[in-house]
This record gives sequence, structure tokens and C-alpha cells, in this order.
Amino acid sequence: MSQISDSLMSILDLEPLERNLFRGRSPKVGWPRVFGGQVIAQSLYAACKTVEGRQPHSLHAYFLLGGDPEIPIIYEVDRLRDGRSFTTRRVLAIQKGEAIFAMSASFQVEEPGYEHQMPMPDVPMPEDLPDREAMNRSVLPNMPKAVRAYYQRERPIEIRPVEFERYGDRTGSREPKFHVWIRAIQPLPDDPAIHQAVLAYASDLMLLDSSLIAHGTTVFDEKIQAASLDHALWFHRPFRADEWLLYAQDSPSTSGARGFSRGLVFDRQGRLVASVAQEGLIRPRPDRD
Repeated sequence: MSQISDSLMSILDLEPLERNLFRGRSPKVGWPRVFGGQVIAQSLYAACKTVEGRQPHSLHAYFLLGGDPEIPIIYEVDRLRDGRSFTTRRVLAIQKGEAIFAMSASFQVEEPGYEHQMPMPDVPMPEDLPDREAMNRSVLPNMPKAVRAYYQRERPIEIRPVEFERYGDRTGSREPKFHVWIRAIQPLPDDPAIHQAVLAYASDLMLLDSSLIAHGTTVFDEKIQAASLDHALWFHRPFRADEWLLYAQDSPSTSGARGFSRGLVFDRQGRLVASVAQEGLIRPRPDRD
């Protein structure tokens, strides 16, 4: 498991090539294409390396092409603006001379201001949910093969779903809401940029899947072609990604072979630390009817 944990930090170990130019690599985990959360995290961390004294408060990104995990990714940072309160960066992720991902990120000086937030949903705490060993022993054997493979895969983020029964429910649709506790499996350095990049990585793990809950299926269904199209993330308050965070997801709409999903991220004290939104392709495969 330590190698998996180390892979999280190796993902953020970007090699500086020139001013505003970095090279990132994918972990050797056998995936057919680069995980979208990895490119978000690396792009955000590359942008952070060009900004001093300010933290990111938002990012907006588009997935353009599938990435090849065998080839390094070049991150080109464009310093669009350095203002008195806000800084703006644009990042292109490039492979084989083509952009596979584009992101804009905004940074802000720390300022006091008004405070309010939505309350955290009333769900079980992570200690009251099955851990990885208990899931392997008593939960996953009753789940479809593709679901078992996903949750048994070693990854640097620990995942404890609340409504796990939806994967084994063949009776039809449910309310399009999904809650999951997440955290890095090993302690992280204190640098806030690392924690923000790790949350960016984790925010793409299962958000698109919530758009299929209302339709009684999942991204694990071989009849579904699923892919993230865009991704937005807002940071509201400080947090640690190596402590439990509740990722509360819902899906207000699906249409035109696209699913729209949202997420609110709370720490275990109930503070809203981040918000996420994503639209993705959820196209039925005509050859799998």
C-alpha cells in the first residue's frame, strides 16, 4: 500500500522544464488511459508553482482528448493576469503535440468577508461504515463484477460510500444523490497546494456516476459509454485531504446523452470546504443492447 500512497506524491512531482513549462508522469497502474483527476491535479499544481502568496479559489476545465499513461504530459502555464487581489492562470496539458486538457484557475489573496454555507447532510460518519477489509469480506461479494473490480483496485484515496446498496439494487431508479467519505490513505505534507491538488484528483473519482442513479444504472454497466467532458471546482475554506471529507453528490439533470452532476465537500466538523460541478457523456452503446 505504501507504493500506492507514494504514487500520489509522485503524480505531483512535476519536473520544471522552462519557465511556465512542466512535465508530469502517470503512475504505472495498468489503466488504459490517463485518469481525469490526475490531469486536473497536475494542472492545478503546475499553476500553483507560478503563483506566490495566494491560494486557488476556483478552476474550470475541459477534457479534450484521452491521455496515454505511457507518455509524459507537458503542462504549459500561461500567466494571464497578476492583479492586486486576484491572479489568473491558464494551463494546457499536451501529449504528442496536441492539447488533451485545458484549464483556467483563479487565485486570491486571503481576505475577511461574509460567511454562510449549506449544512452538511445527516449521514453516517466514516467510522460507522465498512472499511476496505470489511467491504472485501461482506459487501463486495454481493456486487456486480465491474463494481467489485473498481472498489478492490488499490488507489491513493480511501473511499467509503454511504449508499453502497444502490450498486446491487436491480429494482430501478433512485433519488439521484450519493454520499461518500474520502481521504488520502497516508499523511500529506502541510503545503495547502498539495491538499488542494489531492482534492482535485479525488473530485473526479465518481462524480459522473451520480448522473446515472435516477436511471437505475451506473458507469460500470458495459452498455454505457461514459466520459468526463468538463470539470469545475471551487475552494471555500482550508482543509486537509488526508483527513476524512464527505463528498455529497447529486445530479439535477441528464439530457442529450450528457449527465450533469454537482458535489459539496465537507470536513467532518461540517464545514463546507469545496464545491464541484461536472458534465459528462453518458451515451448508451448501440452495440450492447
